[in-house]
Amino acid sequence: MSDIKKLVGFLFEKNYLVSPDLLKSVPKNFNFLEFFERVGKNLEKQKDKVMFDKNLLIKKVEKKVSDVNGVVNIVRHYEKEPSKTTVKDFVIHYKNRYNQIKKFLMQRPELHGCVSMSRALGKKQEDSVAVIGFVHEISQTKNGHYIVTLEDVTGKIKVLVNAKNKDMMELMKEIVLDEIVGVSGVMGSNIIFARDLLLPDIPLKEYKKCKDDVSAVFVADMHIGSDVFLPEDFERFVSWLNLEYGSEEQVEEAKKVKYLFVVGDIVDGIGIYPGQDKELVIKDVVKQYDVFYDYMSKVRKDIKIVICGGNHDALRLSEPQPPLDKEFAGKLYTLSNVSMVSNPSIINIHSKEGFIGFDVLLYHGYAFDYYINNVDYLRNNGGYDRADLVMEFLLKKRHLSPTHIAGLYVTDEEKDPLVLDHVPDFFVSGHVHHDVVVGNYKNVCLIGCASFQKMTAFQEKLGHENIVPSRVPVVNLKTRNVKIFDFSCEEKS
Repeated sequence: MSDIKKLVGFLFEKNYLVSPDLLKSVPKNFNFLEFFERVGKNLEKQKDKVMFDKNLLIKKVEKKVSDVNGVVNIVRHYEKEPSKTTVKDFVIHYKNRYNQIKKFLMQRPELHGCVSMSRALGKKQEDSVAVIGFVHEISQTKNGHYIVTLEDVTGKIKVLVNAKNKDMMELMKEIVLDEIVGVSGVMGSNIIFARDLLLPDIPLKEYKKCKDDVSAVFVADMHIGSDVFLPEDFERFVSWLNLEYGSEEQVEEAKKVKYLFVVGDIVDGIGIYPGQDKELVIKDVVKQYDVFYDYMSKVRKDIKIVICGGNHDALRLSEPQPPLDKEFAGKLYTLSNVSMVSNPSIINIHSKEGFIGFDVLLYHGYAFDYYINNVDYLRNNGGYDRADLVMEFLLKKRHLSPTHIAGLYVTDEEKDPLVLDHVPDFFVSGHVHHDVVVGNYKNVCLIGCASFQKMTAFQEKLGHENIVPSRVPVVNLKTRNVKIFDFSCEEKS
């Protein structure tokens, strides 16, 4: 293990923050051994000093909490009730998706003047042509060329991607069935020889910062009710929010928190998988939500809490999932600082006069499993350890689950609600349970949350290794710096 990794692990064990800026500032001649031996002892002493009486701490810092008010506005939210679905509904749904994503692609100069598949087939050989369509089929020739069949409402056409075009060949590693792409090229005999292969993709996002020194915190996957839920760790987290736990530096950070986002799988649920009842310590889903209510009711009232569901919550699996059901999670609706939203949803926070605020895309991430397991590019570049790459992958598609068999979804007669027609400042997910991951794509901050649950028997069976619970990303909205807090009670190996 490298000295830098040892340093990170050492500080995490002591419940101290580790930021990229800190690691960059470590000089090349830094004496790690001396640090571990001498400074480590001082840290232990300092840690003891800050573990003072909770009641005294509340009296000492209560008046110093930032008086800046948090502001939450819902930008995208889905509450429509699903109805009986017919083949016609699917046809309308996919037409809507096509028209929505076509608008993004039409902004590319290479696709100006694009035509339908039927008109493309009517063109002469060697004519220039541009089309936009669903990816219906992908195959590869013995020479390594790709043959992609594209489809729109007028028909299908084959596109040849030449193996000598390295850029397009790299892009083909990320192409999946049912996504919508654009192609410009030259007509052959009932085939297009591709010159450019284009994704809808997102534009570069303005990198916004606010003037107030405030922070947002993101958690997911508590799985309350499970026998491997970590209640002591989560209690530490809530105590930290309430300025009752941590070093002086950590408490200073807690004072700045004005937003708490909970990104799904709040409870473990009931009957989610065969034999689950043997792994539950709370076998009533209402009681599971009641436990979570008890935690949230203790959080400082100046912190705005935004909650969406996940695949373990008492909701339909089809996405978008509505807000948590009042029948099961009714107590949460009584909290004045809580906003309940759909999964996915987009929330705007901290808008002020002269500042439009930050848009936060919440998506629990149920579709991640399909893409990690079926896209070589994702599986070979970290898989479940790199949720940020999956989020980047979906932003390029402008859709949260473009492949038909990736998951269940709600058909909508007006528009496809999983199309990403609004580019966020933050894209936050959960679901994978691995360590916190933070990335950036075109100035969109990508955050994959950890869990508050130990490795389950099912995860162990699937070969998951990097289950690192109880770590929480904290984003300072003034600087856009992300710090990771470790609330684990267990000693790390």
